[in-house]
Amino acid sequence: MSDSGEGVLTRAMRVLQCFSEAEPSLSATQLAERTGLAPSTLHRLMAQLIEFGLLARAPGHRYTIGARLWELGELSPLSLRLRETALPHMLRLYEATGENVHLAVLDAPTPEAATALYVGRVTGKGSIPTLSRMGGRHPLHATGVGKALLATRDEAWLARFFSVPLRRETMLSITSEEALRADLSRTRTRGYATTREEMTLGNVSVAAALPPTEALPPAAIGIVVHLESADERRLGGLVVQAAKDLSRDLRDSH
Repeated sequence: MSDSGEGVLTRAMRVLQCFSEAEPSLSATQLAERTGLAPSTLHRLMAQLIEFGLLARAPGHRYTIGARLWELGELSPLSLRLRETALPHMLRLYEATGENVHLAVLDAPTPEAATALYVGRVTGKGSIPTLSRMGGRHPLHATGVGKALLATRDEAWLARFFSVPLRRETMLSITSEEALRADLSRTRTRGYATTREEMTLGNVSVAAALPPTEALPPAAIGIVVHLESADERRLGGLVVQAAKDLSRDLRDSH
């Protein structure tokens, strides 16, 4: 991949996007291979990124995302407004269930590329393990918060979303447009979404979308519990009430 004609910001993003949850630290050689940047260009760019705190040196001649990048991210309305306002409501859900509580938003540069971006999480020692993390992404069709978000979209948006094949996350994932549309219809009717072992085997998730909130992307709050202890109707009532209470607090704080 050539870096000729690219601006500094584009090249910087190529470097920063190399990092992932699976590989939070990388060597200069790995960054060069993944970005295709010339060694001299990469060296100068990394020096600038380190100077501004966007990259940091790590042991073993490796590099990680810098603290300044995290600091800037915490200034996002997703953190300052949404997550901070949601935290008391998430804690109440955790106290009522002892299970994982998630807050996610619709990240959709296009419907075809849309995902659920997790911006808040409360968990405990007894909570069932999940794949989610703050800042992580998961598919809309296989998660409770994702289905809750999908159920808020209009037909034109959904038509574009369904133009891309749905990936099978487990043997129980819904990958048929007809079946998922029927599931979304049930979600709208009862006011909350559910998944049963569709993202992780042994897990059930129940989630509700928040009403539209000015200056924030569509958001949903949900619970992930053990399959054996899943009382979906009770959990549905809890997340629907939490979504209403959180929406009210967001309006009042604006």
